[in-house]
Amino acid sequence: MDFGVVLQTNPPAARTIQLSQLAEAHGFSHVWTFDSHLLWEEPYVVHSAILAATRRVTVGPFVTNPATRDWTVTASTFATLNEMYGNRTICGIGRGDSAVRVTNGRPTTLKALRESIHVIRELGNSRAVEYNGATLQFPWSRGSKLDVWVAAYGPLALKLTGEVGDGFILQLADLDIAEWMIKTVRQAAENVGRDPDEIAFCVAAPMYIGEDTPESRAHMIEQCRWFGGMVGNHVADIVAKYGEGSDVPAALTDYIAGRTGYDYNSHGKSDNDHVHFVPDEIVERFCVLGTAEEHIAKLEKLRALGVTQFAGYLQHDNKEETMRVYGETVIPALSEHVTAKR
Repeated sequence: MDFGVVLQTNPPAARTIQLSQLAEAHGFSHVWTFDSHLLWEEPYVVHSAILAATRRVTVGPFVTNPATRDWTVTASTFATLNEMYGNRTICGIGRGDSAVRVTNGRPTTLKALRESIHVIRELGNSRAVEYNGATLQFPWSRGSKLDVWVAAYGPLALKLTGEVGDGFILQLADLDIAEWMIKTVRQAAENVGRDPDEIAFCVAAPMYIGEDTPESRAHMIEQCRWFGGMVGNHVADIVAKYGEGSDVPAALTDYIAGRTGYDYNSHGKSDNDHVHFVPDEIVERFCVLGTAEEHIAKLEKLRALGVTQFAGYLQHDNKEETMRVYGETVIPALSEHVTAKR
């Protein structure tokens, strides 16, 4: 299993770069950042600085979308970064959430998402592509490599991911939901003749290392409750589209019954003041909290489901310590288990 960190590009950018360097030093393979150009600083500018300050980590958006950025410009950005720093970029993409909603926009259609994945991937891999009736290719790009991982929740988006995605991004760490979604993506891949083992499966959720005390547990839950509110935005869309009696697991849909609204100015912030509808149980299920041993136990279960990367959100007050414990204990423990099984 690979490990990534998910950061926000809050100013000063030097802080994001510093955290990225720490992540690399502690053995994380990926550094991801939010992509919402109004709420945070422009991620691709910061990505360039992260790549310049590190040597091994792969860097990309978590996640971009086809609506707020021209597809060819997105592809050009990745191809340029690859030329500058080696093939160390990755594209996480979805239909759009905060980046489009803060401008009163809407997520794109699945058709647009599918087409954008094709255009970005072909151009980002130095290949020609048909786009708007023209054959396009970057004449300056040679040997660029770019995987496109798709963030999805609903049945049709999961189906699309299995059909065309190089990877699947699931933004929650609930074991039951992960099992259903991974199976759905794998089945969709098999249905179109793809080998599902060639798809990367990334689970992303807040990771918080704390002590085995009631006080510490309560603090961790409060620091990460924002995540249930963020996921609730996507769940609300699913319920609106498919209804409450759909194939989507009840564990994912039931908790939003008390949801009354969402302020994107508090998006992804630990002090979000309007996520009280998210119960403690959901925070525990969706996140990875507790001692190093608790983290290892849950990650082992996720890996058994087919998860190939865990990407931990660090939007809380214990960033450095959490990364340190991962670097010294969690990541080595899972690596040792792999070696032992071989």
